[in-house]
Amino acid sequence: MILAVLWLTPAKADEGMWLPFLIERLNQRDMERLGLQLTAREIYDVNNSSLKDAIVNLNGGSCTGEIISPNGLMLTNHHCAYRSIQSHTSVENDYLANGFWAANYEAELPNPGMFVQFMIRIEDVTEKILGQVSSDMAAEKRQEIIDQAIRTETIQAKGDTHYDVVIRPFFEGNEYYLFVLESFYDVRLVGAPPESIGKYGGDTDNWMWPRQTGDFALYRVYSGPDGKPAPYAKENIPLKPKHFLPVSLEGVKENDFAMILGYPGSTDRYLTSTGVQLAIDQINPTRVKIREERLAVMREFMEADRAVDIQYASKYASVSNYWKYFIGQTAGLKRLKVYEKKREIEKNFKNWVSASQERQQKFGDPVQLIDEGYEKISLINIPFYYMIEAGLGVEMVSFGSRIAGFERVLQDEKLTDYKLENAVKTLKSAGETFFKDYNPTLDEKMFHTLLGMLKSNLEEKHHPDFFRALQTSDEQYFSDFQQDRDNDLPALAAYIYASSILASKEKFMDFLDNPELEKLKNDPGYKAAMSILTKYREISAERGAAMSKLGEGYRLFVAGLREMNPDKNYYPNANSTMRLTYGQVLGYNPRDAVHYKYISTVEGVMEKEDPNHHEFIVPERLKALHDARDYGDYAEDGVLYVNFLTNHDITGGNSGSPVINGKGHLIGTAFDGNWEAMSGDIAFEPELQRCISVDIRYTLFIIDKFAGAKHLIDEMTLVYPETEPAKKGRKARKKK
Repeated sequence: MILAVLWLTPAKADEGMWLPFLIERLNQRDMERLGLQLTAREIYDVNNSSLKDAIVNLNGGSCTGEIISPNGLMLTNHHCAYRSIQSHTSVENDYLANGFWAANYEAELPNPGMFVQFMIRIEDVTEKILGQVSSDMAAEKRQEIIDQAIRTETIQAKGDTHYDVVIRPFFEGNEYYLFVLESFYDVRLVGAPPESIGKYGGDTDNWMWPRQTGDFALYRVYSGPDGKPAPYAKENIPLKPKHFLPVSLEGVKENDFAMILGYPGSTDRYLTSTGVQLAIDQINPTRVKIREERLAVMREFMEADRAVDIQYASKYASVSNYWKYFIGQTAGLKRLKVYEKKREIEKNFKNWVSASQERQQKFGDPVQLIDEGYEKISLINIPFYYMIEAGLGVEMVSFGSRIAGFERVLQDEKLTDYKLENAVKTLKSAGETFFKDYNPTLDEKMFHTLLGMLKSNLEEKHHPDFFRALQTSDEQYFSDFQQDRDNDLPALAAYIYASSILASKEKFMDFLDNPELEKLKNDPGYKAAMSILTKYREISAERGAAMSKLGEGYRLFVAGLREMNPDKNYYPNANSTMRLTYGQVLGYNPRDAVHYKYISTVEGVMEKEDPNHHEFIVPERLKALHDARDYGDYAEDGVLYVNFLTNHDITGGNSGSPVINGKGHLIGTAFDGNWEAMSGDIAFEPELQRCISVDIRYTLFIIDKFAGAKHLIDEMTLVYPETEPAKKGRKARKKK
């Protein structure tokens, strides 16, 4: 029987997000053929220092970072550090516009709430988790047994250690792996270039090639004096890592071997054709439409006031990034005919199952199960995403929903002064953070803009109940709202924002000084937030019922695919756990008669300069260094390289991941994918899919020559061309 080419072709070296503890069995030969000079144990080892000990996830998996010195210096992306840079920025100290470089340890900036995690080990616990389930068990019972087994194994693995233990499903619930992690909570900002370097090209160049962006930033991880994790304290010391990455000045050439270790967030490589169609028809266009309005409202206020621009810089970047992603993904799914390819896979799978009675009994018709689940989901999908993007996209609403637990505290008949004081303290801290970067006038316009979209585009049964206040027939919802403004959402927004404790730091803090249950419950902002949250939960519950059928279908479908192709090494979807991907430095042909080189230079920065466009402003200092060709040790034959391409399989969460050569040396930092392969989270396209990285030599040039922060270079181990790395903590030198 002829099976779909997509599934029969052996996995190419550039495709796959592999679990690092399995590479000796699954990937080592391929990697050596391409140029790997390390053993599998030098990449992943539980008992000895290895590459995995230099890699961290940020805040549970939002980005990746790598340790690059014996003093806990950590490299990641500028866009990963953007929120913390913004949090320290003011009109007086504009670190976004001007950059920030700490001259010494004392000048490094703390980031409350930020943490990094090192992976200690991975363990296959599939038999322990699935040992008590059977094929004829109801889905609900099966999940109940699995959940209990996960709780038991997690507690047992953690014991009395300070480690974090998580167990995650793989291959849609056919396998389970346990991860032991060590978390450090004192992470300080060390250095970041100005936006004109770290975000050069902005939204225009986002997801595009060629790029010339210095998307990097530096942190330092601190431990307690005993080397163990500790909360921020002055007496903490720079972390002494088990391993840090030597930094290569050798540069990259086309076809060079390279690998990435990081924490990719989420992929959907086993998505069926029906899921693809829903993404094209419902999910992506809905999210794009709402995000366009969110961005427009923010832009209006940000362009008028630099203070607001600073407040909303990180929020805008977050909304904008995936606004463009959803547009590109839809275009890619259509252009690359992913729906048709998935249909072919499903047809061949059904033929394979139907050819054997044993298979029919074992797998049934999982594609039909999946289709039935999607049919139900399609009825609730658009309301679901409207509640996420529009309802919870309003800051007052999202903040109000976060303090819902305080209402339960005030309702507690056995409430003690101690419990109340702790709850108030926590909320005051949350309020300080929230109101620092909050503009109520902007949010008021966001409120009636987004909720106006929700009201116009959803059936009345999906409206939050506070919309009743817009009907003159209802005189009860907001007792003091003027009822002669029938369906006047801007007027309702004005009333809410003028009177709610959630629209003003002063009112919110005053309330917490004397908290009263009835005052909270009757507050118009809180009441509107709870109304939206209630409707969101109602819609989520309806969607969740369909998702259980979907989950059962995908579990059987993926199990069947793996049995159908026993000689193929399958890799699991990304799920914010450490993965290794490997391949080569490569250019690509995006369309007919066009070829993209694998590397870009500082000349491209100068070519794109536009002093009238904020995304393409070039700092005077950078222009002066370029004009003088003052590149230090960081140029190659007089050329300063900026970004390069590899065919690595990456996704969100890989931002900040180290690009490592065959010797284990750092050659770059991954920060983006390319426009032509935006459908890659669903279907990998080996001829088109590329990872865009900052050349580490450009990073070093900016730190040293542009910022004058050579003291940071001095703590790294640099590897010059034709040398081997020096001992840790000492610099390698050129051969004479």
